[in-house]
Amino acid sequence: MNKKIEKILNIWHKHFGDEKFQYSEFESSDIEYFIGCLLYNHFTFSKALDTMKTMDLSYDFLKECDDTYDEVIDIIRNIEFEEEIQKLEFLQDFIKESQVKYSDDELYLLNRLEVHIDNLAQIYNHKKEVRKVDFNAPEAPSKNPLLR
Repeated sequence: MNKKIEKILNIWHKHFGDEKFQYSEFESSDIEYFIGCLLYNHFTFSKALDTMKTMDLSYDFLKECDDTYDEVIDIIRNIEFEEEIQKLEFLQDFIKESQVKYSDDELYLLNRLEVHIDNLAQIYNHKKEVRKVDFNAPEAPSKNPLLR
């Protein structure tokens, strides 16, 4: 994993490891999700729909970041790539590496982010112009092993 991302992960996992910073419904995987959102916002993908140029961060998460937010955002601002496709691939790799650390029950937000980023990748890879967002949620895999 990228050294800058590792540093951010260390900062926030240590910070949120203290229960006084854990908000209602906090999951450790929230950290990776919000890092992914910060990266997405930083990279400003030109082919994203106007309504999807940025992703909002949870107020609860931001409030509990305390002073660590400034340190993290400074690191994120220093992650640069020449081409947008490199940014996209970096974000996809980050999500994939993050997903292996958590159980299915902890992956809701990361999986949502993955679907959005993968759809954006399709736009870049197929050189499509997008006019609307498809708000259909991906089908959840069945927990019944006979239906998989």
